[in-house]
Amino acid sequence: MIKLRRGLSKDAVLLRPIAEGAPHPSGFAGRQGQVLELSPGERWIGADHAATATEWEGVGAACIAAAGRAPRVALDARELPAHFAVGLGVGAVLRAWRFEILKARRAPGPRRLELLVDDPAALADAWARAEARLSGVLLARELVAEPANRLTPKEFARRLRGLESDGIEVEEFGRPALRRLGAGGILAVGGGSAVPPRIVVLRWKGGFRAPPVAFVGKGLCFDTGGISIKGAAGMEAMRADMAGAAACAGAMLALARRKSPCPAVAILAIAENMTSGSAYRPGDVLRMMSGRTVEVVDTDAEGRLVLADALHLAVTRFRPQAVLDLATLTGSVITALGHHRAGLFHNDAALGAAVAAAGEAVGERLWPLPIGGRHREELNSDIADLRQCVPDGTRFVSDASNAAAFLREFVGTLPWAHLDIAGMDTAETDDLLAAKGTPTGFGVRLLDALVERHFEDPHRV
Repeated sequence: MIKLRRGLSKDAVLLRPIAEGAPHPSGFAGRQGQVLELSPGERWIGADHAATATEWEGVGAACIAAAGRAPRVALDARELPAHFAVGLGVGAVLRAWRFEILKARRAPGPRRLELLVDDPAALADAWARAEARLSGVLLARELVAEPANRLTPKEFARRLRGLESDGIEVEEFGRPALRRLGAGGILAVGGGSAVPPRIVVLRWKGGFRAPPVAFVGKGLCFDTGGISIKGAAGMEAMRADMAGAAACAGAMLALARRKSPCPAVAILAIAENMTSGSAYRPGDVLRMMSGRTVEVVDTDAEGRLVLADALHLAVTRFRPQAVLDLATLTGSVITALGHHRAGLFHNDAALGAAVAAAGEAVGERLWPLPIGGRHREELNSDIADLRQCVPDGTRFVSDASNAAAFLREFVGTLPWAHLDIAGMDTAETDDLLAAKGTPTGFGVRLLDALVERHFEDPHRV
């Protein structure tokens, strides 16, 4: 993470944000993107117009990007207001993170981070809250970065057991238990893999008695597309198809680390969508955990099937006050929104507004998309209660909305929001808070901020 200090360590490179001031003779004026090396031990980084904590996160990330090969750096937050100083440190930690466990040699760059502040003790509590949230983001990033031969469904569940040390209860439903529950969606999706699927439930009891907030995450450790196999180009990125479940796990860790009083539960649907003699097929009809039947149109639309079972389990077992699911679900949401925002669908205006506001507050931005009557009508099936998606040839026109309409069928009347985070799980450009190709941990901070803002007052429940 980062260490709060009052003074500069002897061997640290000083990174000093300059928000405003007279132009330097070199032409440096503190503008965003400018870097001035005064000496081998000091660099100035432009921070002009940074006026929010989120914008100061960008400045912190820019400092790390400007640090070069320096192994130890100190970011100068002296004289900054506390919330700006915290933002500076958060951005630095996020940009400095790397996944190098599988490399023989680590690349040069910042390893030890310091945040220079006027009074470390006065900032300690605020930084501890930020550090709790960061721990969740970094957990999510580590899980998403792992290749699928290492992070199998079995290994994913094993790693989640580690959250017990933070006071999170962990319960695992393996294939026999899923059969007893009638979880036909996730059993079909995971049926082609040598490693059976499972649902993992994480519970944080909080500090008062109330229905929990429920997070539901898609955890496809790898997605070949199944019988409706994907093209080879880009398939390696499908190891990140569990980013929704990783974000939910990270949010639970953040809540636990900061001792949130709000009860919360996460239901993670974990599987591999593989091809084999036991793989499910287009045209199959599945009986879901809810008892409803679903006609399979495309085995590459598997995420909504595993989420449907997980949503039903969340709703019927925990009766939560709100349900939010996160999933790298559709390519069509990327067509609509690119890699700039995640898609937001909901059945409750108040919850939808709260989720969107939480995303804006932490820089994990959403864009509301519709679930129209036609989106549900297009899922009508001749042989089952509904079909999983629209047949080939038209499915990409509104597949994100069709998928959301499908999921809504399994939540009943409870307030629900669906975040389609496809395109947001990995940085596609050299983004400030994550270098290109790096997992982002998108969703962790949004969920934690939502709980903190809207669900931690027992009198509002």
